[in-house]
Amino acid sequence: MSKLAVVVGGSRGIGAACVATLAAQGWRVAYTRAQAPGESAAAPGGEIRGYQADVRDAAQVDAAFAKAADDFGASPDCVVVNAGINVPPAPVGEFDPARFRELVEVNFVGAFNALSAAARCVNDQGSIIGITTSMVRVGIPGGGPYTATKAAVESLLRSMARELAGRGIRVNGVAPGPVDTDLFNAGKTDEAKARAAAMSPFNRIGRPEEVAEVVAFLASDKASWVHGQIVQPNGGMV
Repeated sequence: MSKLAVVVGGSRGIGAACVATLAAQGWRVAYTRAQAPGESAAAPGGEIRGYQADVRDAAQVDAAFAKAADDFGASPDCVVVNAGINVPPAPVGEFDPARFRELVEVNFVGAFNALSAAARCVNDQGSIIGITTSMVRVGIPGGGPYTATKAAVESLLRSMARELAGRGIRVNGVAPGPVDTDLFNAGKTDEAKARAAAMSPFNRIGRPEEVAEVVAFLASDKASWVHGQIVQPNGGMV
């Protein structure tokens, strides 16, 4: 029987690309989304089922993991933690505290809830992958509050890599640069998108499937010696 992957935040953008790529590579895939998902879908080499869960609520996350395990008759061998939001950028001194709390509640608290569930549910010898951002290592005016929440996630991943190694569980992060998703495009002018593209020597932004292929590699046995790393598919953004 094919292995099971759980993608937390898999309804659009990078998460949806991860769902599609993992399924195409033979995984059975459960994914979560904030709203009620549609019907289960067949996929090449696998099966996809969606579950509603607000990542800010640990009980909902735990319930989604439990329901997926019951439906598929197995615990996950891979968990991808992708759920996240962004809000309009602003300098730290002008940033709306309510907006910052939104970021923290979804991107940090939500990731904590999902990573905590993953640590308890994933099978020994499995894999946990957290999606962060290359912007953690690049000072972007107005981007500090968002990138701070992702830096916090990377800290959790590094600790978990030490904590779960005894069970043979590999823990890594994937930190893309700008990617053509609704999250990236929201509220950006063409000029802002051009500036983002220029951060890569290829002068373009990435595609969700390019990030998903890196995630699928880390989920696979081919990445058996990759652990505790933050991999950056960002088109050479340095």
